[in-house]
Amino acid sequence: MKLISWNIDSINAAVEHKSPRGEMTWGVLKEIAEKKPYVVAIQETKLKVDGLTKKQKAALEELFPGCHIYTNSSSARKSYAGTMLITKEEPINVETPEIGAPGEMDQEGRIVTAEFQDFFVSTVYTPNAGGELARLDDRQLWDDAYRKYINGLNEKKPVIFSGDFNVAHEEIDLKHPGQNHHSAGFTDEERSQFTHLLDAGYTDTLRAKYPDQPEIYSWWAQRSKTSKINNSGWRIDYYLVSNRIADKVQEIQVVDTGARQDHAPLELDIEM
Repeated sequence: MKLISWNIDSINAAVEHKSPRGEMTWGVLKEIAEKKPYVVAIQETKLKVDGLTKKQKAALEELFPGCHIYTNSSSARKSYAGTMLITKEEPINVETPEIGAPGEMDQEGRIVTAEFQDFFVSTVYTPNAGGELARLDDRQLWDDAYRKYINGLNEKKPVIFSGDFNVAHEEIDLKHPGQNHHSAGFTDEERSQFTHLLDAGYTDTLRAKYPDQPEIYSWWAQRSKTSKINNSGWRIDYYLVSNRIADKVQEIQVVDTGARQDHAPLELDIEM
């Protein structure tokens, strides 16, 4: 069973593909569709509060014929954040939960969860701690609430969950750990919270498969023209699974997106 997860940074930019970057994004989305995954999880959809437009829906249905599409859009800020699941099989149930997060985080469309017969598939777009770490305190409260939410699912069935977690867990997970120790996404607080999540009963599939392999990144800053060329990246996107199904993971990899900077998709193969 193949699952793919990607922070796409705007569904509309992909569907319209009027700019060189939009063309690259659309090309990656087409490559994902060609793999015929069981589930595609997408973060940072930036959809309107009422979800997909007719044009966007038609474009996705053409790429993923016969699939089921579920969205969670931000009602707090226009065309902001947002998540989506595209599933080959119709789930038993789908929820877009509020987890008791601080501020407006619960209204930012950050989680979609689908229940299948033997497992849950969930995707998350974790809030960024922000410039000057202005949102770090709220981010830690989010992490606590999210861990409690996932634990609730895990008590019922194993969970396969993915997304942009906005944290590089260990020094091996970014190119320049020394100079980013106090940067959003690599603070002691965020890294510790991710450790707490794993310790609650979950496996970081990529690091389990490749424990000591450096320079595996999923994000390269757009503001630096050479970040992708120099592979000066961060690994902030993950596929996590309940420990009791970790042995079912066959492969996990970062999908090559060529010259396109920002996030790259993750592709998970798991026997379920």
